[in-house]
Amino acid sequence: MALEVMEFDALKVKNDIVDWIRSWFSENGPGCKAVVAISGGKDSSVAAALCCEALGKENVIGVLLPKGEQFDIDVSYALVEHLGIKHYTINIKDCFDGLVNQLNSQLEKVETQTITNLPARLRMAATYAVSQSVNGRVANTCNLSEDWVGYATRYGDGAGDFSPISRLTVQEVKAVGRALGLPSMFVDKTPIDGLQPKTDEENLGFTYAVLDRYIRTGEIDDPAVKERIDRLHRINAFKLKFMDCFEYDPTNNK
Repeated sequence: MALEVMEFDALKVKNDIVDWIRSWFSENGPGCKAVVAISGGKDSSVAAALCCEALGKENVIGVLLPKGEQFDIDVSYALVEHLGIKHYTINIKDCFDGLVNQLNSQLEKVETQTITNLPARLRMAATYAVSQSVNGRVANTCNLSEDWVGYATRYGDGAGDFSPISRLTVQEVKAVGRALGLPSMFVDKTPIDGLQPKTDEENLGFTYAVLDRYIRTGEIDDPAVKERIDRLHRINAFKLKFMDCFEYDPTNNK
């Protein structure tokens, strides 16, 4: 059965998120900077722009995190210039190469997925290193669509201190970006994680438009795609939790 979906009011949602960011910082980081890992894609662009509107551009810091040469880093530089925010460029290549060399010297086999996820975790480590040194709070830049199917690296891009857009689908994030007045080059850039040559949608095997429609309405035309989305959602659900903990009961210790 299809769900009833309310019309998305991008301007209202944008304003509500701005208010939420201000409230969050007043409680959890008065006087702190918002630190955003900048990829040049829609999510980091929208998150950074929201923080600028909420806190003022002087209180937002961008961190650019290439691994060696990054073919599209010019978009990241264009974003920080457009927003007028201070930024740092931290190249993780030496760190990545050194750690991979250590892994190869100790393990019988280093899996491909390990190499794929490692840069995201190193980038988040670098972002937190910057944040701690500038009295910051790290913005998580995930969206609902990616989280729904586990398309985020646990303790990599899936980490952060506050998360302004993780309850919005890709289409909704884009709409908020337009409400913020961001140029199309930041809002409509083809989503790619920068860690492998394929786009996000090529890796997933379906488009975000199809996924977003399914999330919001329950409607989907291709049974095979539905099955794939449902499976990805099921096996990656643990990523959306902090961690499962054994609950010790000291009264039951006899």
